[in-house]
Amino acid sequence: MTGRLSRAEVAQRIARDIPEGSVVNLGIGAPTLVADFLPAEREVLLHTENGMLGMGPSPAAGHEDPDLINAGKQPVTELLGCAYFHHADSFGMMRGGHIDICVLGAFQVAQNGDLANWSTGAPNAVPAVGGAMDLATGAKQVFVFTDLLTRDGAPKLVAECDYPLTGVGCVDRVYTDRAVLDVVDGGFAVRERFGGTTHEELEELLGLRLGVVDLDADSNE
Repeated sequence: MTGRLSRAEVAQRIARDIPEGSVVNLGIGAPTLVADFLPAEREVLLHTENGMLGMGPSPAAGHEDPDLINAGKQPVTELLGCAYFHHADSFGMMRGGHIDICVLGAFQVAQNGDLANWSTGAPNAVPAVGGAMDLATGAKQVFVFTDLLTRDGAPKLVAECDYPLTGVGCVDRVYTDRAVLDVVDGGFAVRERFGGTTHEELEELLGLRLGVVDLDADSNE
């Protein structure tokens, strides 16, 4: 099988697509890696639902502040101009459409943009709702950061989600270890492939017919 990107490389790829001036929320888990790859010269305001705007990258070892954490309880830094506010105000920002982009993990993404990322329904599994439902419906754009396949080789990009939904028709783009895919009318469209993975291999792995993003037309929008 062809090569795959590491999670750090996927995070770096996502960071490239976040434009200047964006207000961005990074979901718990792998999405938090994106903070470490945002260029210092690009102004991006990172929001975390526990009440912080202007979050910076991870601190250097030995410089962690136990009172300075993101929603996943990971230590973070603060950028110049950082603001703190009440948890309820933070969720008001999310629900009120004030987040430009959110980056979320996923168990499954359906070809119509449905997202399932809070429960697999497995016995004794602990559901993890957090603010994902608020972000999925309130953010202007929803990016998903996930592997293309599960550890058992099952596709995470599917015709229809089997797991309980987080949001309906909310996903705009999916970044995986093998490709970047947009959600368009009619299903997924491949924007970029990694590690020599072919279009035909992606279709075989997912069991889906995939379109192709017209990058020339996309750049002129």
